[in-house]
Amino acid sequence: MGSITKNGKERTNYIKVLKLLSLCSLVFLFTALQVAGSTEKTWVVVIDAGHGGKDPGALGAKSREKDINLSIALKTGAYLEKNVKNVKVLYTRKTDLFVGLKERAEFANKNKADLFISIHANAMPANRNIKGAETFIMGPSKDDQNLEVAMKENEAIVYEDDYTTKYEGFDPKSPESYIIFSLMQNVFREQSTEFASQVQSQFKNRAGRIDRGVKQDAFWVLYMTSMPSVLIETGFLTNADEEKYLASEEGQDYLASAIYRATRDYFSEIEKKSQVSNFVPATERVTHDTLAPDEKEAVLMPTFMVQIKISKEKLETKPENFNGITDVVSIPAGDHYKYATGSFSSFSEAAEHSKVIRKLYSDAFVIAVKDNKVLPLQEAIDMKGSK
Repeated sequence: MGSITKNGKERTNYIKVLKLLSLCSLVFLFTALQVAGSTEKTWVVVIDAGHGGKDPGALGAKSREKDINLSIALKTGAYLEKNVKNVKVLYTRKTDLFVGLKERAEFANKNKADLFISIHANAMPANRNIKGAETFIMGPSKDDQNLEVAMKENEAIVYEDDYTTKYEGFDPKSPESYIIFSLMQNVFREQSTEFASQVQSQFKNRAGRIDRGVKQDAFWVLYMTSMPSVLIETGFLTNADEEKYLASEEGQDYLASAIYRATRDYFSEIEKKSQVSNFVPATERVTHDTLAPDEKEAVLMPTFMVQIKISKEKLETKPENFNGITDVVSIPAGDHYKYATGSFSSFSEAAEHSKVIRKLYSDAFVIAVKDNKVLPLQEAIDMKGSK
């Protein structure tokens, strides 16, 4: 058995770290919410070029992962700085420098990043035909192949001095060591998933890459961050065609621009939701007010709610599944479900409630619901007016 299962004291220390990280995440989330409605919000993005220095990462026939990661990272940052006016880009490394996994996460936390993007390239020597891009979020391992990827990336810690002490006995090559991650609850899981999905969409639809999907596993560099975070595997250096693409200027440009567009759209969506949720119509609408009393009663009017989550799986609407919220309802929406709380007759009441809910769900926003279906928000406001 691995060192964690052998030593109960170390496992207790891990749990203490988990609790501390969760508390830090909530404090960071609350701070972010205080500026969420500001039009002057500057988004801080930390771009992490995986490996570096004495750690080459995966090796292709002619290329090293650390070099490809750095090139794509710098190109991604350049695209963001050139095309998004309210973004601040920071790098864990800008040269061929070795940086520990813990230091990368601490750098993002210290700079209060809104998004952490770790860029990597994959390898699968046992199957050189595998190709495609995939994006990981933090979560307990559910698949042997995903665990293999996590082990490979976590092995970077062996290049660090006294890593067994620094990482409290964690052995990146021992499956038993990964039991600790099954105890983790990631505060930013939903936001990370949303961003990861946008990255994969851009890879597939704009860069023409094979989409291997959004996955989860136990990556130390994601485990230690206190913001939405992803680890991107841009392709397989063990596949001859993909190595050629990843090492080329054109391939790196396409991949970097895809990550840039996903980042731009992710922040734009958050800003749009924030502006809608804080918007209070300046004038009363007359559509509903001019109806006679009996006509008002005859019309089934929409209600305003606060959406907190979206999932492809149907979840039980019990408090423990939604951070203690007791009045969550499930709303079918195509091939997924939306989960919302509260029920208000006016938009302004729901907008006020959303400010409270955002302390638990930072991307919560107001929606309109009629007959258990989501309506366009402006249409509902026109129907009811703002009271």
